[in-house]
Formats: sequence, C-alpha cells, structure tokens
Amino acid sequence: MTYESDLLRLLEERGYIHQVTDPAALDALAAKQIVPGYIGFDATAPSLHVGSLVQIMMLRRLQQAGHKPIVVMGGGTTKIGDPSGKDESRKLLTPEVIDENISSIRTVFEKLLTFGDGPTDAIMVNNDEWLSQLGYIDLLRDVGPHFTINRMLTFDSVKLRLDREQPLTFLEFNYMILQAYDFVELARRYECRLQMGGSDQWGNIVNGMELGRRMESRDLFGLTTPLLTTADGAKMGKTAAGAVWLNEEQLPAYDFWQYWRNTDDRDVGRFLRLFTDLPLDEIARLEALEGAEINAAKVVLANEVTALVRGREAAVAAEATARETFAGGGAGDDLPSVNVGPEGMRLGALLTEIGFTASNGEAKRKIAESAVKIDGEIVLDPGMLVIPPESGSLKISLGKKKHGLVLR
Repeated sequence: MTYESDLLRLLEERGYIHQVTDPAALDALAAKQIVPGYIGFDATAPSLHVGSLVQIMMLRRLQQAGHKPIVVMGGGTTKIGDPSGKDESRKLLTPEVIDENISSIRTVFEKLLTFGDGPTDAIMVNNDEWLSQLGYIDLLRDVGPHFTINRMLTFDSVKLRLDREQPLTFLEFNYMILQAYDFVELARRYECRLQMGGSDQWGNIVNGMELGRRMESRDLFGLTTPLLTTADGAKMGKTAAGAVWLNEEQLPAYDFWQYWRNTDDRDVGRFLRLFTDLPLDEIARLEALEGAEINAAKVVLANEVTALVRGREAAVAAEATARETFAGGGAGDDLPSVNVGPEGMRLGALLTEIGFTASNGEAKRKIAESAVKIDGEIVLDPGMLVIPPESGSLKISLGKKKHGLVLR
C-alpha cells in the first residue's frame, strides 16, 4: 500500500518493514499525531551488539519522522531471560550487574537518539519499575486469565525448546506474559501505541496488543523488521571471533569499522539504507558501483556507521589506520593490540587472544594454511613463542584483512 505518514513511508523506503498490524490504521494515526513507540532490550551484557543496531536505528527513524521513541531496558525481564531463539536457559544475573549493564548500554543510545522532556524527545525506562512491584497472586489474577497454555505452546520460542528436548523452565515460560504486560503499562504511563521489534518478536508483540485490548480496550499496534542476515546467510553481528559489540569497551573502534568495511558486495545498499542517514539517491549511486569501485562504497558504509555509533573522530581514525595498514604496509595506532608481557605468548594462543580466531584449533588451521604473518613474514609453527621488542611492537596478520599489534 501507499503510506501517507512520514513514519511508515520512511520505514518502508529504508527496508525496515516486515509485518504491521493494521497498517492503514497505524498510518492514519501517525499522519495526524505524535505516536510514542517502544522497543525493549534486555541487559544481559554491558553492551548490545550489531544484531540490535537495526532496532536502535528504527527508534532513530521514529524520532526523525516526528514521533517519540521509548527505550525500554529490561531490568525486570532480564531477571527471567527471553527464551526466543535460545536453545538453553540464560545464566541469571544479579540486580547490581543488570543495573551496571543498563548504564553502559545507555551510552550508545545517547549517541543515536535525542533524549529530553519534549514531545518527541526519547526517554529510557526500566521495566523493573513496574514488574518488581507486581504481587505474584495479583499478576496471576489480573493477567493470567488472558493467556491460554494451548496458545503459549504454539509459540516458536517454546516449540523450539520442546522439539529439541531442551528444558524450558517455568520461569522463562512466564517471560511472554511479562513482556505483554510491559506494553499495557507503557500505554498507561506514556500513551504508548506502538511496539516494534525483530520478526522473532511478532508473537510477543501481538500478545501485548491483545492484552491491552482485553484489559483496557486499548487500540495498540505492532511492527516488525525482517530477520536480518548477511547475503551468505550468516546471522548479523556474529563473526568467527565473536559478537560485534556496539560499545568501545567491548570492541575497539577499528575492529568495529573493519566489520562494516568487510561487508559482502550484495549487502552494501541494504546496509546503507538501514544503518546510515545518507540520502536514498546517494545510496542508489553507491550500490550501483561495480568491481573494485564497490570498495569505496564499503568505506563510506564503515565511516557512516562508525560515526553514528562511536563518533566521527573514531571513524576518521579507523579509516586512517586501515589506509596505512593496507596501502602503506604500516601499523596504525588504532589497530587491535594484545599485551603478552616479557615472557611472550605462543602463536596459536595469541591469535585467539587478539580475537582473530575463535579457538586454538582454528588458529592452528589458519597457521597451517600459511595465512598468518608476523611483520610480513609467514609463520608455520603454532608453538612459536612471540616476544615483541622491549620498546616496540610486532605486527600480526591473519589473511589480508585482519591486522593487530603485539606489545609487551
């Protein structure tokens, strides 16, 4: 359909829309008034990773279109754990660790959203504010009758565990009830009308809408993004070396920049639309580049995403390091590094320690493939003791794209 509201038109043009509940009604609402909308994020680590960036960018688009983003940090739901897409139960975190994680995660949102008291300013709330106040008996009496076990057993998050004969605890089974209740509480407190999320959250979002209708006759809406995978089918935000974290403390800016620079040719246009603010006509020009020229578009992608998430200075420094490393054969200051001390470290362990490989076994395979170099020279012994000079460093490389420094 052709959308009238700036919000749905922007989301569609940029490739965010997968499913919408009653798109005509949401379009009409967004065309006539400010729509508060939310996405929830659990605080299981000190940083979110790239897999969450499309959701954060959707909140940014909501604000760009003149509406109000609500960032819901799952201080309460993190105590339980979302079973969606998980094969096993999460480790339970203490309230203190959850609070520390929320404080750390907020720093990324502050770069991408404008917070304040204005009608379209973003706010961040913690669902522990209301979930921790719910008496268990009261929750069962007020909310429980609106859920049937029959329907809950049809949810993908539940079926996945049961089909694989993996345990699903009663604690986790309650997660979907609490997430649905979040939507009702946000509607009460902030007149929130819209919940957004990834396609794997569709069932939870619809649950919240239905609960709002049954408990309070509220007209609520849901919108999901497509499941985000790379052109080769890999899950977004995962590499052989682990998650691509958004926070600097968990992943250096150069590694973050390099992740985007290494984007598959087929993903460049899509990622530019989703993860940058570049005009669509400029994106069309960049994604039409062919052959070696597409690398220029990848540099633009890496610069723009890094500037949004880490700041423009970090993007400039990362590009300069890459240029020096790849073109000039040097070793820029922004390269990832590892300190091995005066006693040094075995090469196989070093590759894993610096994050180039996921295990020592993978490191041995790469070394055997002649893919590892120290200061430009191929090294074939995984047991080689790498000891950098007392006042200098060694440059370690895996293939053509991964470079780092070994320091004392």
